[in-house]
Amino acid sequence: MDADITQSTVGGTVQAPPSKSYTHRAILAAGYAGGATVRDPLVSADTKATMHAVEAYGGRVDRHDDRLDVTGFDGRPEVPDDVIDCANSGTTMRLVTATAALGDGLTVLTGDDSLRSRPQGPLLDAIDQLDGRAESTRGNGQAPLVVGGPVDGGRVSIPGDVSSQYITALLMAGAITDGGIEIALETELKSAPYVDITLEVLEGFGIDAESTTEGFVVAGGQSYDPDGGEYTVPGDFSSISYLLAMGALAAPDGLTVTGAYPSAQGDAAIVDVLQRMGADLTWDREAGEIDVTRSDLTGVEVSVADTPDLLPTIAVLGAVADGTTRIVDCEHVRYKETDRVAAMAESLTAMGASVEEEHDTLTIHGSDSDLDGTTVDGRADHRIVMSLSVAGLVADGTTTVEGIEHVDVSFPGFFDELEALGAAVER
Repeated sequence: MDADITQSTVGGTVQAPPSKSYTHRAILAAGYAGGATVRDPLVSADTKATMHAVEAYGGRVDRHDDRLDVTGFDGRPEVPDDVIDCANSGTTMRLVTATAALGDGLTVLTGDDSLRSRPQGPLLDAIDQLDGRAESTRGNGQAPLVVGGPVDGGRVSIPGDVSSQYITALLMAGAITDGGIEIALETELKSAPYVDITLEVLEGFGIDAESTTEGFVVAGGQSYDPDGGEYTVPGDFSSISYLLAMGALAAPDGLTVTGAYPSAQGDAAIVDVLQRMGADLTWDREAGEIDVTRSDLTGVEVSVADTPDLLPTIAVLGAVADGTTRIVDCEHVRYKETDRVAAMAESLTAMGASVEEEHDTLTIHGSDSDLDGTTVDGRADHRIVMSLSVAGLVADGTTTVEGIEHVDVSFPGFFDELEALGAAVER
């Protein structure tokens, strides 16, 4: 499905969708427990994959309007009757691969074409270090995977600059091993705030895990048990980034985003990025409200070492800002649903932006850019689709974004909200 977005303005109030990152972790944590209720979850294509995995391991997930009632497998995952299909969700695959290493038998995990091209090797190696079985069927460190155990805990050494999700997976599974897991990082940790999210969710479920001088450690023999049997998911700052970008670029009378409460999410950095660029933006943290108005922006340099999901949003802002915007430390952003560095460089160039792409840097010369509507490929990537749709609001003429159904991964109501805010959108 495609969307035609014609240059237009937006305004009003919009509720932030729930966090995908927190929802994934909360669903699996509830699965590791005897059971729990996850309130205000994001129900999307990706989080449904995690629900299905919990059920494959012997749990059950009952969906209601504002909650998930999860009957867990109580730290003892069954060997699934069938292959676990993680669809397009890299988070699901990595988190539940470690779950498979707790089982007394073999689990097969796979996904769609994109997911089967993403690296899993360091996590497989870590499971091997714990005396589990972990193999790529093609011998290339990519899915399909065959994983089994049961592992009892121990010490692993793993790179930190490929995916923080490996660390999350090991910490979540390690809590219910007999001996716990100690993780030593071989390289600097990228996307560190995502591990902070994991530690926050673990604490919410009564699990003790912490950082060390070498990496991280989680004690074994613990039980997942949230206070009152419930966990509430906060708003998602990755999704909020598109809403704030809309406001800064196309809301002359202002846009208010609600549900934006402080948390461990690294992507809350979008607030600082916009303020550095000169956006008229205020954040009432206690009320969870951000007000932003169309502003004259100036280019800045931004590292996305810890916030890879912000790159597409920042790239669009840079294409409209005066001066030059440099996005650095972005090599790991190439290993998402698509190569997001190349995707944004190619799409913004097609729209008339002046862009330079290097291996670890994306430079956008906003002063030399005049965006014009054209047809752009969403690359089957929810973040590419949403960021290019924001660009369409300020490009001359009409921008056609292909593959808009992929927003279901993290923000299923994105185009409904875009229209409700006043944008000219045809689907």
